[in-house]
Amino acid sequence: MRNATLNDPNAKPVTALLQAWSQGDEGSRDRLLSLVYSDLRRRAARHLRMERRAHTLQPTALVHETYLRLIDQNRIAWQSRAQFFAVAAELMRRILVDHARRRGAVKRGGPLCRIPLDEGTAAMMAADVELVDLDEALSELAQLDPRQARIVEMRFFAGISVEECAHALGISAPTVKREWRVARAWLHRRIQWKPVDA
Repeated sequence: MRNATLNDPNAKPVTALLQAWSQGDEGSRDRLLSLVYSDLRRRAARHLRMERRAHTLQPTALVHETYLRLIDQNRIAWQSRAQFFAVAAELMRRILVDHARRRGAVKRGGPLCRIPLDEGTAAMMAADVELVDLDEALSELAQLDPRQARIVEMRFFAGISVEECAHALGISAPTVKREWRVARAWLHRRIQWKPVDA
């Protein structure tokens, strides 16, 4: 998967459209969709490839649902492409988890979807985990270290590069790499040690 980088030729137009949208220009919101649609769809398809084959949600539907939720984000002062994709990643995660729960996923039973926890070349762990378990673990991590949880969300769910993640969070790339490693290790332990009846 091609990671978004700060050198992406679409980064500046996307940022300009986001800022215009923040200032009330709804036409810029529509032009934004045409610039980010294929990127959002590729990210959605990547996540859905990790789900069970009979998954009823298709990439186009996931992108459209994500976009509908994005346009309802009136209180965000959009500043950058990385920030946009970070918010999109959080929304995609919520949509997928809500979909899994609606499909009757119950803890340790039912037709749970299992996803491999990897991100490109940086594997989070060897074992597959259930999306609902990952969501619960990320929520716990957010209570302990909100920035690490955002890094996982941005790197794993949005596929954002280390450099863009650093830019969006206002920290250095080495800090992102270090916290990404720590967060992956914490999630691995949390999911591995979770009691069966929890």
